[in-house]
Amino acid sequence: MRIPYRNSFAQWSIHHLMLLGFGLVFLVVGAISLLVYRNTSILITNTKHDARSHRLVKGLDDLLALLEEAERSSRRYLVTGDDSYLDAHQAAIELAPAYVLTFQESVSESPLQQERVRLLETRIKRVLDAERAGIVQRQKHGYQGVRPLVSGRDANRELEGVRLILSEISREETESIERRAHDSAASTRLNIWLLGGGTLLQCVLLSSVYYLIRHDLAERERVARELAHRGELLEAANKELEAFSYSVSHDLRAPLRHIDGYVALLEKAAGQDLNEKARRYLTTISQAAKQMGQLIDDLLSFSRMGRAEMTTTDVDMNQLVKEVIQHLQPDLQGRAVAWQIEDLPVVQGDPSMLRQIFVNLIANAVKFTSTRPLAKIEIGADSSSPQETVFFVKDNGVGFDMAYRDKLFGVFQRLHRADEFEGTGIGLANVRRIVHRHGGRSWAEGEPDKGATFYIALPTHRAPLQMAA
Repeated sequence: MRIPYRNSFAQWSIHHLMLLGFGLVFLVVGAISLLVYRNTSILITNTKHDARSHRLVKGLDDLLALLEEAERSSRRYLVTGDDSYLDAHQAAIELAPAYVLTFQESVSESPLQQERVRLLETRIKRVLDAERAGIVQRQKHGYQGVRPLVSGRDANRELEGVRLILSEISREETESIERRAHDSAASTRLNIWLLGGGTLLQCVLLSSVYYLIRHDLAERERVARELAHRGELLEAANKELEAFSYSVSHDLRAPLRHIDGYVALLEKAAGQDLNEKARRYLTTISQAAKQMGQLIDDLLSFSRMGRAEMTTTDVDMNQLVKEVIQHLQPDLQGRAVAWQIEDLPVVQGDPSMLRQIFVNLIANAVKFTSTRPLAKIEIGADSSSPQETVFFVKDNGVGFDMAYRDKLFGVFQRLHRADEFEGTGIGLANVRRIVHRHGGRSWAEGEPDKGATFYIALPTHRAPLQMAA
């Protein structure tokens, strides 16, 4: 049962509030997760770029050291002519292109840095070419041939240009590292705020949901206690009503027996002194007393049906219907009845109660077809549904108006006058009570002067009710 939450969010149920609370939690968690993922991706990307930039800066320093060493060694060679000084120059020629290639790969995302690397490559070539020209000149003409070069040093001027380009590239990478460091720090702070704020907000939302659940449980406990109390009161009232009905029914029997007995004694004692009118009065009194007695018997049966313990077992409905029809044979004397009885399934239920159902339904079919020269009564079942088995009793009797179908199963409800068809109006009420105790349902269809069909649906797998509703 859904208990309304009465203190806030008027007209909202606790179910909707809990869904809203958990929905907000999931929404917040999802949003925070996306933002944290985005910021973490930025941090990872910046870390990769920083590592690349640091490698690039170190490579720039190593290249500059290599070129400077090559320049110093080539100058010493020009002065001394010692071939051992040419190793550094040769190393620069071999390694410089590899450095430049690495730089080009590292700055592939920056057009400006790419242009600087291309210029650097040109400058390095000029430096190495100038140094190579000096070495060749020294080898051909000796020291005197290269004295102007030792003092002028064109290669040294080109090297200054290389230093300038390397400085620009390094400065750009250092600034990029600083920018990324600033962005990474901002992302880290934002992640901290998001995680902290998200955790706090989740705690608040979960606490609210916990409060709602506790409130709902408390409300349900209160309602359960109230329902239990009302159930106890209702059970006590039902027991009192049952006891009262049973007591009144028994107490009414004695006066009725006295009335009927004294009517018989009066008729016997008066004998011939009674005229026809007086005899008719006595007959009416006697019949009324007998009818009242039958009504009391039906009330007792109805009352007992609500208190009787049920025993559930397999019931052969074919055998049960056969016995009911046999029991009704006295009412069929002199009647032309065409029976159409299908093969009926075995069901689970209380045998005596199910027998009472079909006694009432078949007896009604017999009674309300009494005006027909040929009564047609059909009894069948539909077991196509896995949840229930539907039985029906159909006749071609006087039928009834569907506008009054809801009154059929009520106590003392009759759709025909007593002088037309006898009865107390309790039989169908008893049918509905028994069907309900089996966990089933009952209904009827009919049309005036065209017959009626009564249905009962018994569940296939359901424990029967032990207390009458």
